[in-house]
Formats: sequence, structure tokens, C-alpha cells
Amino acid sequence: MNLSIVGKQFDLTDSIKQHIENAFDALNKYGLDIISGRCVVSADEKNGKKGFSVEFALNLAKKDTIVIRHKDKDLYAAVDLALERASKVLRREHDKNTTVKNKDDGKAVRAAIAEEQTSDGEADEIIPMELELYKPLEIEEAMQKLKDSDAQFYVFNDMDAKMRVIYKRSDGKFGLY
Repeated sequence: MNLSIVGKQFDLTDSIKQHIENAFDALNKYGLDIISGRCVVSADEKNGKKGFSVEFALNLAKKDTIVIRHKDKDLYAAVDLALERASKVLRREHDKNTTVKNKDDGKAVRAAIAEEQTSDGEADEIIPMELELYKPLEIEEAMQKLKDSDAQFYVFNDMDAKMRVIYKRSDGKFGLY
């Protein structure tokens, strides 16, 4: 990560630079690809009161730049509070990338199921298949498709746009969910 620390109207000491570098190092724990980080520290004086403004700018790969500004009377407190806010934003981004609902492929689930052993010592095999859900079907059409195939069931959308399953029963009749 490229790191830039700038002081405006303010001379940065080595301890302040070290504190800001440690703050940027703490942001790497989220495993996001942070290309560069910039910290601008400026001294403000309004109405005779001194204060400090800290701005963090983080450039993430394939994402927008994250900019966090914070003002405080104490410089170290301003850096810590800006770091806390940056950490919160990066944690949310990390959670977005790693949640299960955002994973489209069920490879981990399929692999876990495939590894399970039956009582005979044989592995159950799951064969993924693509569903043909292009147009709604009448129940009679779906039943005819099931009769024409060797499958035990057929999944389709009915005319009311509900997903339905028609299946062969052991007594030779058909069931419908």
C-alpha cells in the first residue's frame, strides 16, 4: 500500500507519523485490496480555539475511494476516531464481499454434501442440472413432459407464475406441489 502523510499549516513529528502509519496498518486486517492511503492533517484555529482536522482517503481496487474526515481538539483522538470510522466502513465492505447470500455458486455446499458417506461406504453423488424455466406451462403440458422423460419429477412455472413440481408416485399416479 502506498502511504502518504501530509501536514497542512502544521509540522508533523515522528511520533505523529508513526501513529498514523500504525493506524493504516490496522486497516489491512480486513483483507481488502487497499492500493493507497492518504492522510492530511491540518491545524484549525477558530475563535481562538485550536483544533485539528484529519482526513483519511483510501483507494480500494475496483471500488470507489473512501474519504473520512474528523475534527477534534486533540490530534491523536482525531486520528483514532477517523480510524474507527474507516474501520467500520471497511468491515462493512468486507462483510458484503464474504456473506453467503452474495455467493451464487453452491460449490462449498455441493462439495460438503459430496464428501458425506452413506452407511455402505459409498459416496452420494449430486449432479447439477439446469432448469428450463423459460415460459409458463399448463399442468397438463408439464405432466406430458414428465411422462415422456425418465425423470421422477419435473419443475416448472405454472400460468400464475408459481414454481411447481409434478412427480411420479409409486402407485403410478402423479403428485403436484
